Amino acid sequence: MSYTLTKRTDSEFDVVVESTIAALENEGFGVLCDIDVQKTLKEKLDEDFRSYRILGACNPQLAHQALGEEIELGALLPCNVIIYETDDGSVTVSAVDPEQLVGIADNPALDSVAVEVHERFERVLSAIEADGVN
Repeated sequence: MSYTLTKRTDSEFDVVVESTIAALENEGFGVLCDIDVQKTLKEKLDEDFRSYRILGACNPQLAHQALGEEIELGALLPCNVIIYETDDGSVTVSAVDPEQLVGIADNPALDSVAVEVHERFERVLSAIEADGVN
């Protein structure tokens, strides 16, 4: 069982990052944090690493609804979307599957929110660079 929703594309890394952010915004998500893993590992460890970004995405309305049902859910927020270069030169975008993530809370009241976020993330991935391959 996979815990992410994933898409691969042959587009340039920076183009995919911008496309992903725009697609998230179109689905009502803001990017609360943007972690450049490559840059951080170089600065902190002097280690080279592939292009790799972690976007912390949040839809305030859905987060508010979910937190109203399960206050501890904040430990799982924001929803992470990762973008990284693969060994073959393509770029992969993976979003946490909210249905899997919320499943650990074992609270059926969260199911509808998880389904909604899942559907929105599917649309985000579909919107990223039409020339990509799933």
